[in-house]
Amino acid sequence: MDVSNETRQGVTVVTLDGDIDGKNAGTTQANVLPLIPQDGKLLLDMTKVGYMSSAGLRMLLLLYRQALGKGSSVALVGLSEEIRDTMSATGFLDHFKVASSVDEGVAALSS
Repeated sequence: MDVSNETRQGVTVVTLDGDIDGKNAGTTQANVLPLIPQDGKLLLDMTKVGYMSSAGLRMLLLLYRQALGKGSSVALVGLSEEIRDTMSATGFLDHFKVASSVDEGVAALSS
C-alpha cells in the first residue's frame, strides 16, 4: 500500500494505492493518522484501491472517528462498485461524504 498526500484548496488529499487487507490495514492507518488535519478537511482518494477487507473498513471507521475528534470532516473518492456496495450494506457509507472525483470531493468539502 502506497500512501501519498497533497493539499488542494485547503483540503488534505490522501491517495491510497493498493489493496487494503489485514496485512496492511494497520500500516496504512499509521501512515494516514498523522495526516488528519486539526479542524480541517480530509479527502481519501481510493481510486487505486481494488480490494478492501473488513480490516480496511475498520481502518476507515477509525480514521473517521479520529478526524471527528480533531474537528475535521472526511470525504471518500473513487470507491469501486464492490467497495461502495459493501460499505453501503454495512452502514459505513453513511459516515462519509462520497464524490466521484478528487475535484468534486474537494468542492464537496469546501461547501
